Amino acid sequence: MSNKPTFWQRMGLHDWFLKNEHSEEAAVKNSLTPGIVYKYIVDKFEESIRHLSFAQRVVFYHEYIISFNAEDYAEFMHDKKGIFGLIIQESLKQFYDTLKGYRSQGKTVEPSSGKWVFRFASHPDYKPGDLGFIGKLLPGGNTNHVRQEENLRVTYIPRQTGIAQTLDINQDILKGFNFYSEGYYEIPYREDLVLDSGSMKEDPSRSFGRFETTVPDKEFAGKKLEFFMKDPEIIVSGKDETRTLSTIFRIPSEWVSTPHLRIRYEQKEDKFFVASFGEKTIVNEIEIKRSEPAQPKWTDLPLNSRIVLNGIVGINLFKS
Repeated sequence: MSNKPTFWQRMGLHDWFLKNEHSEEAAVKNSLTPGIVYKYIVDKFEESIRHLSFAQRVVFYHEYIISFNAEDYAEFMHDKKGIFGLIIQESLKQFYDTLKGYRSQGKTVEPSSGKWVFRFASHPDYKPGDLGFIGKLLPGGNTNHVRQEENLRVTYIPRQTGIAQTLDINQDILKGFNFYSEGYYEIPYREDLVLDSGSMKEDPSRSFGRFETTVPDKEFAGKKLEFFMKDPEIIVSGKDETRTLSTIFRIPSEWVSTPHLRIRYEQKEDKFFVASFGEKTIVNEIEIKRSEPAQPKWTDLPLNSRIVLNGIVGINLFKS
């Protein structure tokens, strides 16, 4: 006796009312959870010990750059806000437990740096579910017995294959990653191998944004300048600027007015704004109105914007 399809099955609506367990399992499997990220970091720590240690000395990475797909990163920063700090706490507890085990075996456990650094980043080429890792030895501390590596070792696990790919890269590859100040953590290394959770917090010295420009004037031969915005409001000024303050980004070019721009960051809105005092300013191919320094007219300045001053000098804004 054959089973006749129900009315709902004949209409093609059967799946609307019944959950597809296989689809749910696949979705859960592909989702990036805090547990997966935690295990990934711990695995990379233990892997670094295997790759870097020699004789009776235990050597390990002190900086961990974990990269995500942009959407995954946004979910962790907004829907799971604060979870990175908790992941780091548990990771460091495991790090120290592992190092205690090596020390109890009589092996030398001394750091190559006096701190741990964790940086979480996104990359536009990553697919949802992808995870990438870059490990680094940090200068500072006892480095006499450790050969600093000119290149970095990167491990990348594509979600599609699940197979780790490891390769050595040059520092320049980091230019493809977008780093965010709220995803940067710096924690002192504890010689007693006991985590002090109170010492772990996001680095307040990190900047709000990073600006890049190339100076077109002949005497600078296209020299590239980089400026980190460490104050919530800065002034972009030209060659005639004489002040040397942290709030002033001086571009030594006759094509930049003095002052030319005023840029501010609003923490509550997590947005940048710009006001122009120069002869001509174009933001993302749209000219913005000129205003007076005493009465600035503010315009939205999205991340990754390109600003052109007087049709000559280009400035790019990135999140630092």
